[in-house]
Amino acid sequence: MKLTLRVWRQQNPETPGAMATYEVDNISADMSFLEMLDTLNEELTLAGDEPVAFDHDCREGICGACSLVINGDAHGPERTTTCQLHMRSFADGDTIDIEPWRASAFPVIKDLVVDRSSFDRIIQSGGYISAPTGTAPDAHATPVPKPDADFAFEHAECIGCGACVAACPNGSAMLFTSAKVNHLNVLPQGAPERETRVLDMVAQMDEEGFGGCTLTGECATACPKGIPLPSIAAMNKEWLRATRKVRR
Repeated sequence: MKLTLRVWRQQNPETPGAMATYEVDNISADMSFLEMLDTLNEELTLAGDEPVAFDHDCREGICGACSLVINGDAHGPERTTTCQLHMRSFADGDTIDIEPWRASAFPVIKDLVVDRSSFDRIIQSGGYISAPTGTAPDAHATPVPKPDADFAFEHAECIGCGACVAACPNGSAMLFTSAKVNHLNVLPQGAPERETRVLDMVAQMDEEGFGGCTLTGECATACPKGIPLPSIAAMNKEWLRATRKVRR
């Protein structure tokens, strides 16, 4: 395959960026998208040019680091992570636009790399409990109803990649925050700080500068792990309940 790549290049957060055009040839349809970028960077390095900076880690669809907007879609044309996207999803001769996540809460560090530490701060604001537990209990010591366990697991699948934010026209982080709130609040271990958790995490989300949610549904469509849109409604119910309790 021979492809034309239009890649966002930006030296640092203070420098304006622009799209740069590159040609790559001999790309196998069985390559992953990141392997294709590796090939591009090898060619740039051999030519004495600076390689394109992009995030990656596990390359197994688990860590969520491979955050790219490909032809206008978060993670590309398939509902998967960028590292699990293969070049057979494209045709010989295609022109592919590759950009970083676009959100004020995800500032560009360099080229395709963005700072997603705002997600870390949302989790830190409420993703734990402060009740002393002593030694770790046995896994089966606290009974959990299967529907609750299934609900928690479904939301715990969120890998924090940020595709929901990148896909949302408002740059909202509601799907990510709801996934983190719901998978903790539904379990008995999360009950001691159920109300404060949702209030603190939503407040931190707002403080980070994410946009407001208008339930367009683009977030759930782009999510590579299939976090459902009703997750947001479930968190909103938790938030309203906690707000009313605090007011009393």
